[in-house]
Amino acid sequence: MSQSKEIAIDLKLVQQLISSQFPEWAELRLWPVDSAGTDNAIYRLGDDMAVRLPRADWAIGQVEKEQRWLPKLAPMIPISIPVPLAKGVPSEDYPWYWSVYRWLDGENATVGQVDSYNQAATVLAHFVNAMQTVDSTDGPGPGTHNSGRGEPLAMRDGAVRDAIASLNRIIDPAVAEAAWDSALQAPVWQGQGVWIHGDLHPGNLLIEQGRLSAVIDFGTLGVGDPACDLMVAWTFLTAECREEFRSLLTVDEATWSRGRGWALSFGLIAYAYYIDKNPGLAAISRRAIDEVLIEHVTR
Repeated sequence: MSQSKEIAIDLKLVQQLISSQFPEWAELRLWPVDSAGTDNAIYRLGDDMAVRLPRADWAIGQVEKEQRWLPKLAPMIPISIPVPLAKGVPSEDYPWYWSVYRWLDGENATVGQVDSYNQAATVLAHFVNAMQTVDSTDGPGPGTHNSGRGEPLAMRDGAVRDAIASLNRIIDPAVAEAAWDSALQAPVWQGQGVWIHGDLHPGNLLIEQGRLSAVIDFGTLGVGDPACDLMVAWTFLTAECREEFRSLLTVDEATWSRGRGWALSFGLIAYAYYIDKNPGLAAISRRAIDEVLIEHVTR
């Protein structure tokens, strides 16, 4: 397996890129934005813009994908999503394409608190429904560009079982394997692939004045099994409003079960990898594991 290439990104580099490629913005204030994300470095540019630069080679395909598809999706989506304003090009100091986006106000849902999870459930259901009704012709299927989000769950089996084994002193492996086996038993998706965000968890949601206001980071955008985006029912929503979310979707039992499996697979794989590397993402993924396993043993 080839070693991935990662780039050190700092304020000086981003300032140079802005000054040389977008001199009209060179005098605007620029500062880094804290994020639990791992694929991109994010800087705020002035009051109204954000700069997003891939940190590693596995993320470089996201730029072209988002530049192409987000402007087409945005008018169809009933909640704010990032819209690219400009595309930066490689330079002597930075080898990849990068993006400038319109800034979206709000606190990340990892720190901001929603006043009503029922409101959040309604907004998320409308978001998922809208994504799934947009024409997916020519959209990218699951692959390395989106970490396989939207692929059949069985393709994640090895990685999930490896994660369970590595976490066997932290979580109950028997319960985790039983919950995972239950998800694998659900019939696979036979319909046409639909648009999915692919990574719906608190780190990719914004809250403004107590209300869910935006969905961000479409790096795992793709076309695949609609169950993938149902993961948000366990990564973010509470048990009390999970059924409210479900009631607003056209979803059968098999798809709901796979959605639970997506939440568990995301949680296990991310937690095993980031437990000592990224506390923010580790906390998000541990929460997803706990919600699925609690539901599994109480159903």
